[in-house]
Amino acid sequence: MAAETSRSDAWELVCEWTQSDSLRRHMLAVEAAMRAYAPRFGGDIELWGLTGLLHDLDYERHPDLRTGHPRIAMEELRRRGYPEELIRAVGSHADFMGIARETAMERALYAVDELSGFVLAVAYVRPEGLAGMTPKSVRKKMRQPSFAAAVDRDELVQGAEELGVDFEEHVATVIAALAAASGELLPAN
Repeated sequence: MAAETSRSDAWELVCEWTQSDSLRRHMLAVEAAMRAYAPRFGGDIELWGLTGLLHDLDYERHPDLRTGHPRIAMEELRRRGYPEELIRAVGSHADFMGIARETAMERALYAVDELSGFVLAVAYVRPEGLAGMTPKSVRKKMRQPSFAAAVDRDELVQGAEELGVDFEEHVATVIAALAAASGELLPAN
């Protein structure tokens, strides 16, 4: 990786740019899911993880999708010497950018981004959180239009299709990745 950027440097950057605990947790969740998928596709676990961690770097500071997110993050990451494949993946996770998802890492980022957020939302309303969560419980919440209403259900399914993974298996993979990192992801009561 160019400039051998460490995970701690990336986390420091996230904390500098993102004050929202919920957005930080989302970025950590996407990182966990990306790390889980990297070996399956022969990817570099560190690179994939950093891509997930940094994908929404500018969302809080520059939320305007026409002029801000993810363009500002891409510029900042390039300025800091992050690998171009990471920067391109950050751009490709946003459909409106028009950057085709050509690599497994790009397709994985798109596939896990919204699903990670949705799975966390399901965990927040379950007394046991992520423990014992199944794809069936996620599917059940997907059928409730009022639950996490901003999440496009078709996009969740499309992400798995683009990645070439069965949707149930995809949900199970993301649940397992998030459950393994649940200490960082679920707010303390």
